[in-house]
Amino acid sequence: MKKILQLGSILFIVSTLSACSINQLTVRAAMPLIDGGVVAVNQETDLKLAESAIPGNISLIEGMLISDPDNENLRLYAAQAYYGYAFGFVEDTDPVRAAELYHRGYLHARHALLEDGLSAQALDGELENLQERIDKLSKSSVPSLFWTASCWAKSIDLNRDKATSLAQLPKAVMLMQRVLELDENFYMSGAHIFFGAYYGSKSPMLGGNYKLSEEHFAIANTANHNRLLVVDLLQAKYLERQRFNREGFHSLLTHIINAPDNLYPEQALINNISKQKASLLLEKEDLWF
Repeated sequence: MKKILQLGSILFIVSTLSACSINQLTVRAAMPLIDGGVVAVNQETDLKLAESAIPGNISLIEGMLISDPDNENLRLYAAQAYYGYAFGFVEDTDPVRAAELYHRGYLHARHALLEDGLSAQALDGELENLQERIDKLSKSSVPSLFWTASCWAKSIDLNRDKATSLAQLPKAVMLMQRVLELDENFYMSGAHIFFGAYYGSKSPMLGGNYKLSEEHFAIANTANHNRLLVVDLLQAKYLERQRFNREGFHSLLTHIINAPDNLYPEQALINNISKQKASLLLEKEDLWF
């Protein structure tokens, strides 16, 4: 009788395991492969290979999320992939499509942020209430805060002609400010890079602050031992262009182009993207100055 009861219990447990649950276990068992894939993409030196590979990786992650929709790590990988693909290969030629890709990344990161305890009502509500809720988030929420703010801000930046979009920018800034408070070194000091661009891209009359921009870019460069070329790229594009510093603009971009190819092997992809973007920006120098 005891064996029959035990067998009945086992059968009951097995019967309650839905196909979704089994799929979730499969997805989570495969996470180390996704982790390794991200490392490999970051180290890729061939831009054409990376450009053709990333969409497939995105589709794979999207498929895994169908089976495990609340997998926060997958959500953040999706946000990172959409951001990286849009920034590296789309926004210079098709900003409308890039804005949509950034928005997709934002939706994934937002899902992760809501899983961390920030309610949709707070995120969509008034600034004061949102700030109170953000202040309660701990260091464990830094990745979801960072990618939500990053994708959101880029989507907004490419929709500057829409007042409703621009009105959301203060929320993205608030999220990134919390990243700065909790872990300023997260993702290669990404919050400092964000604020370097944010304060440098506007004139002081409109809320810009060239001194703060310089300080944030300098901190990011120091933290990355001057090996992450995107820091200088964004300083040239936003700060030096905004304050009409042609000499600084030219110097930074030339430095990027002439940097060694093996400067930062772990971040070879973003450095090669920065080199390509630097060349495109130099072509506009006479137009802008």
